[in-house]
Amino acid sequence: MINISHYKIIAVGKIKKLWIQEGIEMYRKRLPGLEIVEIKEKNKRKEEHTIKEIIGKNETLVTLNENGQSFTSTQLATKLLNSYNQKIFFVIGGASGLSPSINNSASWQLSLSPLTFPHEIARLLLIEQLYRAKNITQGGPYHKG
Repeated sequence: MINISHYKIIAVGKIKKLWIQEGIEMYRKRLPGLEIVEIKEKNKRKEEHTIKEIIGKNETLVTLNENGQSFTSTQLATKLLNSYNQKIFFVIGGASGLSPSINNSASWQLSLSPLTFPHEIARLLLIEQLYRAKNITQGGPYHKG
């Protein structure tokens, strides 16, 4: 089973759209223990420095970008299940993305789609997929795939 307390989302920028805030809160209630850290959107160098300060040496960095690896929901659930003892930090860039240095230092890069999404929607999609992965590994009814 996936342990949600092993995951943290670091997100550049704030959620401004109410409907996205509501969606995120709905899934966060279903995922107690999931921590989200918002960092201010400044310049990529300052964002990079802040991200590196948050992530410890023994923690796994996963960046989200359209060039990352694509998974089905079941494949993502399996990948997360197979990394059961790792503390995983998912990093979502702001409007201008993440610095190449952050992407290059990631253990792996995740693509939610070949399409490009605003960072707010990417955050909602990631949280929904974490909930779905947890449900898949528990044999719950949420995932019908």
